[in-house]
Amino acid sequence: MSAVRPGAAPPVGGAFALIDHDGRPVTNETFHGTYALVFFGFTHCRVVCPRALGRLSSVLELLGPEAARVQPLYITVDPDRDSPAVMKAYLENRPGFLGLTGSHEQIEAAKAAFRVFARRREDPEDPDGYAVPHTAITYVINPEGVCIDHFTDALGAQEVAERLRALIAGGPSAPGSRKG
Repeated sequence: MSAVRPGAAPPVGGAFALIDHDGRPVTNETFHGTYALVFFGFTHCRVVCPRALGRLSSVLELLGPEAARVQPLYITVDPDRDSPAVMKAYLENRPGFLGLTGSHEQIEAAKAAFRVFARRREDPEDPDGYAVPHTAITYVINPEGVCIDHFTDALGAQEVAERLRALIAGGPSAPGSRKG
């Protein structure tokens, strides 16, 4: 990643070491060579995550053959409940998605790298008695491992697909792409 200008916010993204939903250790470097879509959430999320994963599935469909250049990553913010097996079952109807989990320390480091907010709070409507409100942003990491754009939860699948297609077509320095 490039040096940060004095007074500028640090770049988003960076090193992480987690476990994928097949139980294999992965790091950020595992995904170099492809575009990664990184979204943080948890399997017990009732609204935000199902909607975001549905939208990202639609984006991949809209990309058609270009989707082969994209690896969607779903990183849990709830490692207490989201084991590799739980992540795999949750994503079984989301072809191509890879669920990532890890220890509390590993998840906290990944959240810090992406500047993601997530905090456990009591929720009497949840069977386990808690929920984890979290940041709802999808980050785009280029094949060199640099965050080049992000998509808020408010954007529709068509707009996300168009922006992602432009990034893929133009490479990491495509017009309109953002570094960090």
